[in-house]
Amino acid sequence: MAMRKRTLKLLTFLVLFIFLTSFFLNYSHTGVPTTWFPKQMVLELSANFRKLIKFQPCTCASCLSQHGVSAWFDQRFNQTMQPLMNAHNALMPQDTYQWWLRLQRERKPRNLSDIVQELFSIVPGDVDPVLEKRVVGCRRCAVVGNSGNLRESFYGAEIDSHDFVLRMNKAPTLGFEADVGSKTTHHLVYPESFRELGENVSMVLVPFKSTDLQWVISATTTGTITHTYVPVPPKIKVKQDKILIYHPAFIKYVFDNWLQGHGRYPSTGILSVIFSMHVCDEVDLYGFGADSKGNWHHYWENNPSAGAFRKTGVHDADFESNVTAALAAINKIRIFKGR
Repeated sequence: MAMRKRTLKLLTFLVLFIFLTSFFLNYSHTGVPTTWFPKQMVLELSANFRKLIKFQPCTCASCLSQHGVSAWFDQRFNQTMQPLMNAHNALMPQDTYQWWLRLQRERKPRNLSDIVQELFSIVPGDVDPVLEKRVVGCRRCAVVGNSGNLRESFYGAEIDSHDFVLRMNKAPTLGFEADVGSKTTHHLVYPESFRELGENVSMVLVPFKSTDLQWVISATTTGTITHTYVPVPPKIKVKQDKILIYHPAFIKYVFDNWLQGHGRYPSTGILSVIFSMHVCDEVDLYGFGADSKGNWHHYWENNPSAGAFRKTGVHDADFESNVTAALAAINKIRIFKGR
């Protein structure tokens, strides 16, 4: 509520400023004030406001979506892409749909229209696809990966200071608060990586197959789906109004635009990063990459030389790492690599 009041005050100030500026400029150029008609006023204000927004899309010192900073970024970042699926944007182009079906090679997928209709009779079907991102303001995202480089980093308080804190897959916080924080606003999972979440945490399901959408329906109602390619939780305690669906078309956008076809499909990590770039104005990454000794492991593991989660086979971890490094190099994101 406080944020909305501040936003309204800022918009009111901007409108008044533009009006007075336009008035005095008009007066100085003609010597006498020109008659202003309502339609003319609206057009003038609209044009000036669009110019203002074009050059300053947020109130941060540096706005992530700002174009003209890097040709490499501008070629890849498509602001019209919607990260979340809802009842109004669920329809996908045929090529996107066929690509998505091949990700985990489903043999007999159920009709998507039927699944979507049932799904959005259970979970919110009118969710804002960009999470109510405002035109003005400065929304800060912390994307918290699962790397062992978080150990003894003491990033916890810094992570929790962000507006949105995104985590993924198994990622525990209990017992690791000093290093990884305790706040979570959105947790990205798929059925095979699900863990129970805090009461006010939004679950963002990343569907790699149509069965994943069916699992959401089942896990919140009948509990009939207990196995995909591995056992999955038959029931979950997440409130239905806290369930969001990552759009399959957005997965393909990440694969095509950002990964340029590397790997079979994107990891949850890079999907979280690009997702946050579309809903926030500033993005900080924690817990990505190897630890200071070059080892790849999860921060909650006791086998620091494991490296299993880097060599997944279906993801190109090196290329994904290069993408985040390139984004950091042009100051679109910041990467915190541990202390």
